[in-house]
This record gives sequence, C-alpha cells and structure tokens, in this order.
Amino acid sequence: MPLSEHEQRLLDQIEQALYAEDPKWANTVRISDPRSHYKRRLIKASIGFALGVVLMMVGVVSQMIPLGVGGFVVMLAACLWGLSSWKRMNGFGDSGSATASGASVPPGKGGKKSRGSFMERMEERWRRRHDER
Repeated sequence: MPLSEHEQRLLDQIEQALYAEDPKWANTVRISDPRSHYKRRLIKASIGFALGVVLMMVGVVSQMIPLGVGGFVVMLAACLWGLSSWKRMNGFGDSGSATASGASVPPGKGGKKSRGSFMERMEERWRRRHDER
C-alpha cells in the first residue's frame, strides 16, 4: 500500500532532518542497494576469519594453547557474523514482521508491539519506496 501525499511529505521531512543532523549516517543510508551493506559485512567477516586462522596457526606452531583457542573463537564468530549477513543479503533472514506481511496498524492505536522495532519499520518503508522507483 503506497503512502499518501501527507505521509510522504512527513517522511521526506524526517529524512531531511536526519540527513542534516548526521551526514555520515546519510551517506550510509543513501546507498541504492541495501544488500551492499551486507556485502561489506561479509567481506569484513572473511577478513576476520582469515585473521582467526592466522591466530590459530600461530598458537599451534608456538604451542600457545590460549592463542590457538582464541583464534578458533575469532574464526567461529566471523563465520556466524558472515553467515547472518549472507542470509540477510539473500532474503533468508526476514522475520516476517506485521509490516512485511501487509497488515497495517493505524498510527496512535496502540499497535507498537505488532509493528516491530523502529529500524524494521524504517527499513520496510525504505524498501517499499525504492521498489516503487
């Protein structure tokens, strides 16, 4: 369901205020494809995994067990972070919130619990807006 003119104007005003308040955040948000954020996270996770391998190997070669275990933990954390980014990038990580299912809750009617978090709502609005283009 597209936004009304009034809602679109309000959203544009909010966006302009946010852009004026935090230009660094504005540059991050202006990326045309939200998957690029997850691609960057996936690259960082790959670097973290490689660092974990190096730490683990140094720990094994130098017989420093805590360093080897630390390297393994870094590898594991990087794998989990990268996997979550990959799942979200490919659309497997969507939680199916009320806004994504199409159910609308009128503003001010106490529907905060069923609408998801603020960021989920903003991401859904952003996706809808860019899908219309």
